[in-house]
Amino acid sequence: MTAKPATDRVRLRRLHERGSYDRGTINAVLDAGCLGHVGYVSGGSPVVIPTLYWRDGDNIYWHGSSASRMLRGAEGTEVCLTVTHLDGFVMARSGFHHSANFRSAMIFGTPHKLNGDAEKLKQLELFMEAVFPGRWSQLRPTTAQELKATTILAMPIDEASAKIRTGPPGDDEEDYALPVWAGVLPVSVNYGRPEPCTRFAGTAEPPIVSLGLRTTN
Repeated sequence: MTAKPATDRVRLRRLHERGSYDRGTINAVLDAGCLGHVGYVSGGSPVVIPTLYWRDGDNIYWHGSSASRMLRGAEGTEVCLTVTHLDGFVMARSGFHHSANFRSAMIFGTPHKLNGDAEKLKQLELFMEAVFPGRWSQLRPTTAQELKATTILAMPIDEASAKIRTGPPGDDEEDYALPVWAGVLPVSVNYGRPEPCTRFAGTAEPPIVSLGLRTTN
């Protein structure tokens, strides 16, 4: 742990040794994915919505339709955005010590809406290029109507923490002699073979994907 928590509510209390408040660690967790969950209160009830996100510097962004209830409800109010990567199932010699290897990040903040078309275009390009390098230049230009129909929220990564578990199971000492298989069953996200649109009219290769995710033949 190379930094202190920004606030008490992001301080880890359970298994705090797995926690980190270091911005580099938090950014690495965020940059390794693109799917997160936004939690907020709507009409007095808690709501958690999955969303695609991206990071640019000290801010995290997500977007959607201007008619989105989630985006309208989250703008200007306090939200909690979480990101989790499952890296493996930890199989111990007892049910009690089974666990999972994972990387997660939690961010609290108040998002605001981007209003300028130039800034919205910049962020949409950053998002596209983060997932599909070189893709943006292949696409037709975004229209003014499409920009109007798109809302982008930005939130500073000021109040955040990461929690990470790695390694083998931690069994009770007397259980290590039991003839029960124990170890880690790795889990990873893989891209499958691209499936072209039935009305595809070009000859270009499928898009290259990033985010550290592996492709399969």
